[in-house]
Amino acid sequence: MSLAATVLAASEGAHVVNELPIPAVAYGLIVAALFAVMGLVVFSFRDVANRHSEKAEAYAREHGGESQH
Repeated sequence: MSLAATVLAASEGAHVVNELPIPAVAYGLIVAALFAVMGLVVFSFRDVANRHSEKAEAYAREHGGESQH
């Protein structure tokens, strides 16, 4: 008997069932919720640079650079 036939014969009787702790769809929903939360966090910082434009202009004047508007 060849090695492949021996391995196949040995694996026929061993059927392992690994049950998930929660339904498979729940994993997708959890990941989608985390992705949405992270998106909201990133979205909340969308205008931070413009809140401090006077500081950026003062820094640019002191260091000989141009401000970015």
